[in-house]
Amino acid sequence: MFRGLTTISFYASDLAAAKAWYSELLGIAPYFEREGYIEFRIGDYQHELGIIDSRYAPPGAATGPAGAVAFWHVDDITASYERVLTLGATPYLPIREFGAGFTGGAVIDPFGNILGLMYNPHYLEMLQQLTTA
Repeated sequence: MFRGLTTISFYASDLAAAKAWYSELLGIAPYFEREGYIEFRIGDYQHELGIIDSRYAPPGAATGPAGAVAFWHVDDITASYERVLTLGATPYLPIREFGAGFTGGAVIDPFGNILGLMYNPHYLEMLQQLTTA
């Protein structure tokens, strides 16, 4: 039934600031923009990270960190975690070893969203299988 992630959506009360921050973090500009929404394609599978103006959030949506943490694979967890902190994120989950080579942590971006970072050997194994098939 589930085939893969299509879009992870974050909300930001200042969409222009979020665009600038994520463009700096990712090293790319959004590939898609419309009033109240921007979208980046990132990573090996070109997953979508959408940033939505918080005025479009559904009624009762959390206005601060809450809910699930989506972890993005990074090759160097320590350097990646430090970089997002340098850009203005705040710690949410400190870096820790989850076991079997999985290491991760999470931050809160300047707009109140939880951004998970993880070194994930399984991700690399799957990528290798798909690229050599």
